[in-house]
Amino acid sequence: MLEDAGGPAGFIDESLQHESSWERAEEFEQRYGAHLEYYGASVGAVRGTIRNTARRYPGLGHDDVTALASELWSRPVFERRLAAVVLLQSSVCLLRSSDLTRMEGFLRSARVPALVDPLAVDVVGPLILRLPGPDAVRAKAVLDRWAAADDAWLRRAAVLAHLPAFRSGEGDDASFRRTVRLVSGAQQGRVAAVEEAVALVRSSGAG
Repeated sequence: MLEDAGGPAGFIDESLQHESSWERAEEFEQRYGAHLEYYGASVGAVRGTIRNTARRYPGLGHDDVTALASELWSRPVFERRLAAVVLLQSSVCLLRSSDLTRMEGFLRSARVPALVDPLAVDVVGPLILRLPGPDAVRAKAVLDRWAAADDAWLRRAAVLAHLPAFRSGEGDDASFRRTVRLVSGAQQGRVAAVEEAVALVRSSGAG
């Protein structure tokens, strides 16, 4: 039986290591690079671990979830960081516009599409869609700043954050075009990773 002396983060980490595979760890390192460590747990195992965590620790609130996500992200282990993303995906209804600062830190250090893309598409985008009035205005200002940033992963995230809206028929063409203009004006603006994101959103109906 898995111990949980370290609370939810300890339970998640031990569960992921229990699901480890050195062959998969080597495959992940070849795919994503040596800047991260790898346990070799599958994506399915990561998702299952977060479901088990929710059952083991019911009633986690906003502060619990965001603190847990930060604790998981604090070590450069791919599966821990993916678990943080899955946790946030499952808790979008708890998140606030102020949490975008935390998301920015995650995005700047993610450096691989397998972490950046689900953060942008499944966390940031849905969060912005559900924010009311002034909070939505503040969130869009954050996206504008990301779009003009010198970090290509932030620019990619700013573009991909539009995707949920277009997929649900709520996309704003003017807002998307503004993001593309800001991205294009950034230093080293539309690098391959950003161009790919722009093409993906356009394929979902953006003008």
